[in-house]
Amino acid sequence: MKSLILAEKPSVARELARVLGCKQQSKSYLEGQQYIVTWALGHLVELKMPEKYDTKYRTWNLEDLPIIPDKMGLDVMKQTNHQFRAIESLVKRNDIKEIIIATDAGREGELVARWILEKIKVRKPLKRLWISSYTDKAIKEGFKNLKPGQQFENLYQSAICRAEADWLIGLNVTRALTTKYKDPLSAGRVQTPTLALILERDNEIQKFVPKEYWTIKVPIGTSEAEWEKDGEKRIFELDTVNRIKESLENSEAIVENVKKSSKKEPQPLPYDLTELQRDCNKRFGFSAKKTSTVLQRLYEQYKLVTYPRTDSRYLTTDMEATMLERLQAMQSGYKEETILPIKNRGKVSTKKVFNNEKVTDHHAIIPTEERLRLDVLDNDERKVYDIIARRFLALFYPEYESETTQVSLKAGNEKLVLRDTTIINLGFKKVINKETSTPEVSKKVSLEVGKKFPIKAVQVIKGLTEPPSRFSEADLLGRMEKFGLGTPATRADLIERIIETEVVERQNGKLFPTAKGKQLFELVNDELKSPDLTAKWEKQLELISKGKANPKEFSQNIRKLTEKLVNEVKGSNKSYKAHNLTGSKCPECESFLKERNTKEGKILVCSSHECSYRRRKDPKLSNRRCPQCRKKMEIHEGKAGAYFQCRPCNLVEKAEHKKKAVSKHEERKLVQKYSGKDDDFGTSLGDLLKAALKDKE
Repeated sequence: MKSLILAEKPSVARELARVLGCKQQSKSYLEGQQYIVTWALGHLVELKMPEKYDTKYRTWNLEDLPIIPDKMGLDVMKQTNHQFRAIESLVKRNDIKEIIIATDAGREGELVARWILEKIKVRKPLKRLWISSYTDKAIKEGFKNLKPGQQFENLYQSAICRAEADWLIGLNVTRALTTKYKDPLSAGRVQTPTLALILERDNEIQKFVPKEYWTIKVPIGTSEAEWEKDGEKRIFELDTVNRIKESLENSEAIVENVKKSSKKEPQPLPYDLTELQRDCNKRFGFSAKKTSTVLQRLYEQYKLVTYPRTDSRYLTTDMEATMLERLQAMQSGYKEETILPIKNRGKVSTKKVFNNEKVTDHHAIIPTEERLRLDVLDNDERKVYDIIARRFLALFYPEYESETTQVSLKAGNEKLVLRDTTIINLGFKKVINKETSTPEVSKKVSLEVGKKFPIKAVQVIKGLTEPPSRFSEADLLGRMEKFGLGTPATRADLIERIIETEVVERQNGKLFPTAKGKQLFELVNDELKSPDLTAKWEKQLELISKGKANPKEFSQNIRKLTEKLVNEVKGSNKSYKAHNLTGSKCPECESFLKERNTKEGKILVCSSHECSYRRRKDPKLSNRRCPQCRKKMEIHEGKAGAYFQCRPCNLVEKAEHKKKAVSKHEERKLVQKYSGKDDDFGTSLGDLLKAALKDKE
């Protein structure tokens, strides 16, 4: 009898199969003496769409809403149906004694596997592989310590509740808004409050009125002191500035107090996913989605980092024994930085990082014991690995220590302050970030109480208060985390979603609400605008996953809320005007066309939901020239294939299939075969091809 292992992706399945010795390859699985390893392709099963409950739902009508099935069903996704059938066939094999779930160790990974097994109606025992990295060592230890599937039943129920709630709320409110206002308007319990955060910042910027202010600086010896009162350096009244300047000019500054204070900055904890995404956005300009994608490759393909989708920045106590091995694996890329930690046998300087109570499903993201080969990583992969590695290395270095000298001076009735910082010990900053590891140059302030300095110059600097800055993705991720919007695993996709639906746009790394986003926010139910709802949901889902809340009660409340939200949209008397409506009409149904921004450029789409007409606004030009006017012709994709069109001449030509190019290898073979023959052929490639054709005939 054998165990069937269900992984989430083919790449992970191949790694598991290699370690477990499953060498017999098939199209949809790998088999060994003890195990068979198969895989999903992400989700193979999804919640049924409305039209599967009733065909009338194929057409979106406001009157049909809300759509609330008594029991929500599952459907196999068409595009991956072949793999589902393959898994189904394997599950039903007589020699399969048990199923081992080896999908990602988290809520979504549990759902991927359980929905497949639910649809197949599996009755065989379930076990769970729960690991945080895909090194050979981690895989072997994971299979030695498989957990009973029943242990994750509450996690599965939590995942079902989340999926069904998003379906009910998101689908119904989106259909209600779209049909009522006749424009694609998407809303949901996470994306709408996220849009609210961006709009709130936009309102602050729009309402902001800049104010003039002044600061005053005075040279003291080789240093520079600043006027200060109650910790404030800015002066907002010009009369006050002139009075202070007049008081300071031609007076003398007397040192009243010299105060020295030491400061220790502790080592930062390792990364969770959200903070890593924020730092990659700040330092490299990476979107949250890009960071997630690169990180997933480092985890799955290269096995260099631990499980990415974590919300913890701590490690479990049993991991302390693995530190030296991880450092030795990194040595090839961080020779100088690992000398001290390896000499100390992997002993960390900050013991607080080991805390079992602060680790939920997964610990922080750190390097694995897999030997590092930087040469196989591309530039983006190196950047993300490096930032993780340096944060990890910081744990083995001492605290950063500095000493600040604050000198208070009196000049007439005014107070001047001079500050200087001296680095005592760079500590962990030697490795955390090469660009910022060099300390600022100390001014070596050495002033005694009572010492006097004649004031020879007073510098007045004018400034303007600035509005709050637009959110970068790093800023938005921080706010989403603060208000409990989404999870580390979903936030990147959510940001991409609000950009794709054109309610937010990304400009030079900053996020701006669009005209559509501003209007949509006014139309959406007040309950969906606040982050309170989704924070409440996430708290309940977390309790369900721990067996401390009732999933049935949660589902009943979601159904009541869905009905309430849809009725509010139906009864609303608010109006909406499509921001992207053009004056051009659809050639197929005479409705007005809308202009949309896509990855392919600007396109025009029909505003009618019943019409599927769409075309590029600025047609793509080909290199083919019109035979009449010699201008470049447009290239279009029609039902019969690609065609060229010259609009001024109204000339259309069908695109011919390109002839297959001859490779360099084929060219060399032809030259070798025919260059020594006596046939009356030249030596050009064309002549040689003719010779080959003659031979064939």
